[in-house]
Amino acid sequence: MQDKTSLTSKPSLINKFIHSKGFSAFTAALMSIFLGFVFAFLIMAFASPDNAASGLKMLLFGGFKRLADVFYFATPILMTGLAVGFAFKMGLFNIGAAGQYTMGMFFALYVGFMWDLPDGIHWVACVIAGMIGGLLWGLIPGLFKALLNVHEVITSIMFNYIGMYLVDMLIQSNAAMYVSSKTRTAYLPASAQLPSLGIERSNANISIILAVLIAVLLYIILNKTTFGYELRATGFNKFASTYAGMNGKRNIILTMGIAGAMAGLGGAFAILAPSTIQGSSMTYEPINVIAANGFNGIAVALLGSNNPLGIIFAAVFISHIQRGGTLASLYGYKPEIIDIVIAVIIYFSAFAMLMNTTVVSFFKKLFKKSSATSKEEA
Repeated sequence: MQDKTSLTSKPSLINKFIHSKGFSAFTAALMSIFLGFVFAFLIMAFASPDNAASGLKMLLFGGFKRLADVFYFATPILMTGLAVGFAFKMGLFNIGAAGQYTMGMFFALYVGFMWDLPDGIHWVACVIAGMIGGLLWGLIPGLFKALLNVHEVITSIMFNYIGMYLVDMLIQSNAAMYVSSKTRTAYLPASAQLPSLGIERSNANISIILAVLIAVLLYIILNKTTFGYELRATGFNKFASTYAGMNGKRNIILTMGIAGAMAGLGGAFAILAPSTIQGSSMTYEPINVIAANGFNGIAVALLGSNNPLGIIFAAVFISHIQRGGTLASLYGYKPEIIDIVIAVIIYFSAFAMLMNTTVVSFFKKLFKKSSATSKEEA
C-alpha cells in the first residue's frame, strides 16, 4: 500500500513543479537564450565563417576570464532591472529607468564633491543621495499617473531626456565637479568611492553584494508582505483590486518611487566604483546621450521574468556575454554583435513564453502516461 502511494504521489509532485511559474519562467529564459546563441552563430558564420566556432566559444565562456568584471558591470543593470521589474509587477512600464539612473548618479556625484565627510560615512551618504535622486525622479511619472491618469510611458520617456540634459547642464556649470579641458567630471575623493573587494585589476566592489541583498529584500516584499500582495493584485486586475478596497493611487506612487530609487542606486553604484588606477576614479562625460544601462535594465527584467531573484541571474548573464563579446573582437568580430545577441534573446523571450505552453503540455502528457503506467503496475 505504501509503495502504491509513493508511486502515485511522485507524478503529482512533478506535475506541480512543471506547472509552477518558476519552471515556466526558467524554461522560457533557457529557450530564448538558446535561440539567441543559434542566431548569433549564424551571424558570426556569415561575417567570418572560419572564426565562427571560436568566436561563439569566446562569447559563451570568455566572461569567465574576467569574472570580477562580470559582477562589476552586472551591478548597475541589476539595479535598473529591478527598477523595471518592480514596476511591471504593478502593471506599470517604467521605461524611465535611464533618467532615474542618471539623476541618481548626479546626486551621488554632488555629495561626493560638495560634502566633506569622514571615511566610512562619505560613500554611504553618496549612495543614499543617489537613491533619493532616483526616487524623486521616479515619483514624478507616478504622480502624473495616479493623479492625472497620464500614461507612465509618456512621462518617463520625457523625463529621460529632461534628466539627461538637466544633469549635463548642472555638471558643466559646476567648476568643482567638471574639468572643461578633459570634458568630463573630476576624480572623486577616495572617501566617496565604494569599498573595493580587493581583486587586482578589477573595479569589483561592495555594490554587487548590496545589489543582491536589495534584490532579495524586494522579493520578500513582493511575496511575503501585504504591500507586495496589493501590488501584484493591482497588476493582475486594477479594477478588482480597487473593488477589494486597495488604494491604487497610493500604490502607483509608491511603486514608481521605489522603482526610481532602485535605478538611482544603479547610477550611484556605477559612478562611485573605485578605479584600478591609484588616485583616480570613475568619471562621467556629459555628451547628451541617454544612459544605456537604463535600457539594458529592460532587457534584464524581461529575461528575469520580472522576478527579483531571476533578475539577479539575468543581469550576471547579460554582463557575462558582454565581457565575452569584447574578447570575441580578437577574432575580428565587432562589439556591436553583443547588442544583436541581447536583442535577439529578448525578442525570442516573447516567443519562448508562448512556446513554453507547448513544453508544459508535453511534460504534462508525459507524466500522465507514467502515472497511469504506475497505477497499472501497482
